[in-house]
Amino acid sequence: MMSNRAMQKRSTFNVRQFGVDGRKTFFLLLLLFAIPAGDCSAQTPPPPVSEHAFERVPPTVVKRLATRFSLGAFAGRFEETRLGAVREAVGEGTVQHQGDAGGSIYWLCYRRAQHRLWVVSSGEMGGPDHLVTEVVEELTEKDTETSADCAIIPEKFAPLVFDGKLHLGMSRLEVVKALGPPSKSEAAQMVYYHEGKLADGFDETAWFVLRFREKKLVSMRGGKTTTN
Repeated sequence: MMSNRAMQKRSTFNVRQFGVDGRKTFFLLLLLFAIPAGDCSAQTPPPPVSEHAFERVPPTVVKRLATRFSLGAFAGRFEETRLGAVREAVGEGTVQHQGDAGGSIYWLCYRRAQHRLWVVSSGEMGGPDHLVTEVVEELTEKDTETSADCAIIPEKFAPLVFDGKLHLGMSRLEVVKALGPPSKSEAAQMVYYHEGKLADGFDETAWFVLRFREKKLVSMRGGKTTTN
């Protein structure tokens, strides 16, 4: 297996080539989710990031953020776990793609009851192995069975948990107890944003975007990118 350092170097190859710093890369990655859905195949692409989600958001989170995720007993790590490994473990789903070159994304889409889940790899930051750079889960107000374009994920791969402590259904107070104060807080949304330098000199950017409905967490997206 490749070392963590090797994985980081591999995922930042194109970043070094074009001289993009961590913050610019982060916002470029977010813009990828605004690509029109008409460019993709049958499966629903990941939901776009709100254009106001990261306005005036300082990197206030000191501790590392969005380093790992789990789907039931399956344990994954951002920028280390391949989309293919998730597909093999779940036994369902098809890797989808939209966009070109650095402005492309790959993803797996799943559903169960009222849950929709996307496991995403940036075409540039995820590298040729399509390493996971972001995971998104939403709890809809209606059952998702009418949206048959995403594969049904077996119950044993639930729940999705970020960093061993963040999952849908939590209250705002529970989120703050688990993660500390957010970098930005609004009536229906909280954002956690981290920038830091790793021991090997690489720059790390990580985020959580959390949406609430009736005081419960109903949507969460977590992601991480590493640049030099």
